[in-house]
Amino acid sequence: MTEDELRNIKHVMNGDYIVIPIETGYIKPNENLNSIINPAKELMKDGDYLVIAETPISVSQNRLVDESKYKPSLTAKLLTTVWSKYLWGYVLGPLLGIKKRTIRNLRRLPEETKAHKEVVLQLYGLKHALKPASEAGIDLSNAPGTYVSLLPENPEKVAKEIKKEIGKNVCVMIIDTDATYMKNGKYFTGLPIAIEGIEANKGFFGYLKGQLSENMGSTPLGCSEKISIEKGLEIANIAEDYQKSLSTEMKTIHSVKSVLGTEISEVTIDALDSITHTPAVIIRHK
Repeated sequence: MTEDELRNIKHVMNGDYIVIPIETGYIKPNENLNSIINPAKELMKDGDYLVIAETPISVSQNRLVDESKYKPSLTAKLLTTVWSKYLWGYVLGPLLGIKKRTIRNLRRLPEETKAHKEVVLQLYGLKHALKPASEAGIDLSNAPGTYVSLLPENPEKVAKEIKKEIGKNVCVMIIDTDATYMKNGKYFTGLPIAIEGIEANKGFFGYLKGQLSENMGSTPLGCSEKISIEKGLEIANIAEDYQKSLSTEMKTIHSVKSVLGTEISEVTIDALDSITHTPAVIIRHK
C-alpha cells in the first residue's frame, strides 16, 4: 500500500507504527468473522499485525452465559459486599494504589454483581472469584441483557485459522485488556489463558502480586506465530491505545449507559448494533 493509498484509509500514527482500524457492526452469537477477515484480506500486507479483541471472538463462538439464571450463594454475597465493595473499595484498593476508577466502581457495585460472582465461583472457582473486579476475563459490557461473555475457546487456534483465511504472511493476535505483570523478569497474569511465556491462571493471587509488580498492559491470549513476550505486549498495547481513544469504548458496565443510553440489563443486540464497533486493528511498521 502506497502513501497515496494510505491517505484514503482511516489510520493514526503511534510511534513507529501505523494503526488502521477495522470497523464493523456488532458481531452476533454464532456469526462468522468475515466482517473482520474480509477487510483484513484487502488492507493487510506481509509483515502486518492483526490484533483482535477477545469479546467479538467469544460472542461469535456463543460463549455467553445468562447470569440471571444463577442464584447467588452466601459465599457470592459475601465476596460481593464484604470483600469486593468494602474491603477492596475502601481499604485494600486505596492502600495498594489501584486505579481510582476501579475504586469508584467497587464502591457502587450493583445488586446484579452477586449473581456475577456466583457465575465466577461455579465456572472458575474461588481463586478467580476472590479478584475484586474483571474476574477470569468475563466481559459484562458487550453482551445483551443479563448475558456475559467468557474468554474465547482456544484463541491460538482461532488466530491461526484467521491468518490462513487472510492468506498472507501476517501475525494475528487475540488480546484481553486485563493486565500482564512483570516481576524479576517473569511475566504473569490473573487471566485463565495467555500466550506461551506468560504464566496464566493465577487468578486473585496474580492480581495481588501484580499490585506489587510492573503492569505491562494488555494480555495477548493467543497468537498465530511464536512471538517474543516483549513484542507481543508492545503490539497489544498499541491496539489498546487506539481502543482507549474511541468514544464508543465500553470498558466497564458503568460506561454502557453513557454509550448506549440504557441500563446494562436492558441492552439489546439492536442497541449494540446501533454503534460502530472496532473489534480489530491492523498494525504496520512504518
